[in-house]
Amino acid sequence: MSEGPISGSAPPSSAPDAQAVEAALRAALQPESLVVTDDSHLHAGHAGAREGRHFSVRIVSPCFEGLSRVARHRLVYDPLRIWMPNGIHALALVTLTPGEASAA
Repeated sequence: MSEGPISGSAPPSSAPDAQAVEAALRAALQPESLVVTDDSHLHAGHAGAREGRHFSVRIVSPCFEGLSRVARHRLVYDPLRIWMPNGIHALALVTLTPGEASAA
């Protein structure tokens, strides 16, 4: 498995797959729960489909405690930054604290 955005400074040669996105998020945020789904096939024919992959991410992490939605999204985007915008075109995010996840 490649080290992804954690160790390298060179840009990736191709768009990440769901496993690479998951690995980067697990390493950075130590989530209690994480589901990454590649939704790219749903966007075939859309102009953005040529620019990169589309992912849905549902992540539960104590790192989100006390943070706004924008701050949570920034935490998710940060470990994926080398793939933005030349590998990931879109992320649909659900970011929850453990308490929010158990209440849902």
